[in-house]
Amino acid sequence: MLTDKKILVTGGTGSLGKVLVKRLLSGELGTPKKIIVFSRDEAKQHSMRIEYLNKKDPTDEIIYNNSKRGLEFRIGDVRDPHSLNSSLKEVDIVFNAAALKQVPSCEYFPFEAVQTNIMGPQNIVNAIQELDLPIETVVGISTDKACKPVNVMGMTKALQERVFLQANMKCQSTRFICVRYGNVLASRGSVIPLFHEQILNGGPVTITTPDMTRFLLSLNQAVDTIFSAIKFANRGETYIPIVPSAKMTDIAKVLIGNRNIKTVITGIRPGEKIHEILISEEEAPRAIKRGGYYVILPLLPELRKIQIKEEFLDREYSSADNLMNLDEVSRILSYYDLLIDKKNESEELIR
Repeated sequence: MLTDKKILVTGGTGSLGKVLVKRLLSGELGTPKKIIVFSRDEAKQHSMRIEYLNKKDPTDEIIYNNSKRGLEFRIGDVRDPHSLNSSLKEVDIVFNAAALKQVPSCEYFPFEAVQTNIMGPQNIVNAIQELDLPIETVVGISTDKACKPVNVMGMTKALQERVFLQANMKCQSTRFICVRYGNVLASRGSVIPLFHEQILNGGPVTITTPDMTRFLLSLNQAVDTIFSAIKFANRGETYIPIVPSAKMTDIAKVLIGNRNIKTVITGIRPGEKIHEILISEEEAPRAIKRGGYYVILPLLPELRKIQIKEEFLDREYSSADNLMNLDEVSRILSYYDLLIDKKNESEELIR
């Protein structure tokens, strides 16, 4: 599907971007002709470049050889049309992973979030429309916080979704689709690395409120969602993974284990929700199940290809529903190697 395609990954040095690039290089959707990692952080780009050049494991040979031929790094910012336009001119597929995603930071610097999370996507759309670029597909990476948003980060990501989905009407030759998912396990800035650090330092472990729940998925599950969308999504559709959720208190209990470490309730941070929603009650009548995913059909009737009959959701999809118990939380954290091994309590666990 992606064989001989030129691909642009904005925000390609972030937690998701790095896993996405690795999976693209693996060839599971075909071998791309070129992958451009586009981001504004030169230090992260340098680190990622060196990481690929220094791979020694024979199992990584296909990735290493492909990176020598077709992995390119470009300094740029989605806020800047000039650097963005020059990169977009050469590609067939765009994955927009560039974002300001820290909830408190966005609350204190809301217009910075607007410029990256809204103006950045609009710059992509403008370039395709005004330069008549033959880009096949643009995938917008969104978040559960975009659903019924109460914080700046969620509000800006919700508008990113609308910018991309409406762009299907402006750019008739380009398919714009979105994916929306919840907390990514152990991604940069997420709660599990924070809990690890607090536990390794002897505590206390800070929890904002005892009732807080979150959806949980791995970085690879996030990329699976992106890949399913690019394979099967129609124009204007949003893909949602069907994933488990857990109470933050249960995650803390499992990570602490038998250690004599206290937990402290600190109160909800600015802009934080108690429960996250992946599909709202207003979106449920447009949401269908497709394989292992929910798909939200376009809000705009001009883009809707599927006529809804009986197979739509009858309620919102909330992290408060179908919570895992302690054993299930322990199993999922163990499966993804996120439990702290007493024999190996080192800084390498804090990523």
